[in-house]
Amino acid sequence: MRYIIIGAGAVGATIGGRLAAAGREVVLVARGAHAEALRTDGLRLTTADGERVHRLPVATRPDELGALRPDDVLLLTVKTQDAVAALDTWGAAEVSGGGTAAQRLPLLCAQNGVESERLALRRFARVYGVCLWLPASFLEPGVVSALCTPLTGILHLGRAAGGSDGRIRAIAADLETAGFGAPVVEDVMRWKYAKLLGNLGNAIQATTGPEPDPAKAALLLRAVREGEAAFEAAGIAHTSDAEQSAARDGKVNQPPGVRGGSSWQSLARGTGSVEADYLNGEITLLGRLHGVPTPVNDVLRHAANIFVREALPPGAMSITDLTALADEAEGRG
Repeated sequence: MRYIIIGAGAVGATIGGRLAAAGREVVLVARGAHAEALRTDGLRLTTADGERVHRLPVATRPDELGALRPDDVLLLTVKTQDAVAALDTWGAAEVSGGGTAAQRLPLLCAQNGVESERLALRRFARVYGVCLWLPASFLEPGVVSALCTPLTGILHLGRAAGGSDGRIRAIAADLETAGFGAPVVEDVMRWKYAKLLGNLGNAIQATTGPEPDPAKAALLLRAVREGEAAFEAAGIAHTSDAEQSAARDGKVNQPPGVRGGSSWQSLARGTGSVEADYLNGEITLLGRLHGVPTPVNDVLRHAANIFVREALPPGAMSITDLTALADEAEGRG
């Protein structure tokens, strides 16, 4: 199999680099200064094993690769706000022997949130979900770090519509050889909905900074309670804290001093977008569909998007001010 990593940022480059180090064939898809750095200087990936430079094929579009191969695996790791463009571009790519990527090739959605699988299933016949537990940092072109031990990350895998098959088990075996935990599960979206609850704090971290604070934890808890209420109203199941702890505890240990998560990094790099509409916004959507109030998530989504529109640096807001806005929206003020 050849792995085509569509969006070689923090998550994509880490997976791609580790697969390449394990002897698997990998193509990195990137754009702009990052693509240029990858082509010129290679991928500088730092893991717990140390720094290694991976000189891998880099593409910005499918036609740069010619016809795709029947054994290609597409790993979608762009942020959800960029998913439609990537799915349309790569889904239309021709595959050697006939047909398109959307018709013939497996697509793995390795992203936070739960929307990409729905977007992909409209276009691709073979869609798999990937629940990420992979802290990684990408703040300058060509340079990525993922420092967890003893595993670089844990990636729960399964068919997006439920179930599993031989192909995803083969992919999981490659990922395990590359230093990841890769459990194949029959209910991957149940894992992804649980992960979404934790990602509701991305907007808090992006706007107020990554430093731990009891007030930030308290605000996150309020956002999570809204999410759980929305899930219950919608009849959506998610894995319990105990199930997640059993799967991850002691397997993915993050060293102290690691910088902020994906939304914080988007603001720090000035990407011009953030994924809050598909994290906190997912709870807002479910709340509106099922009559559940979600004022805290509404405020967090709105605040993160203001930071993007105003090009504010991450952490420029105090947790006191953000909490006050949530209190007001919730009727506590």
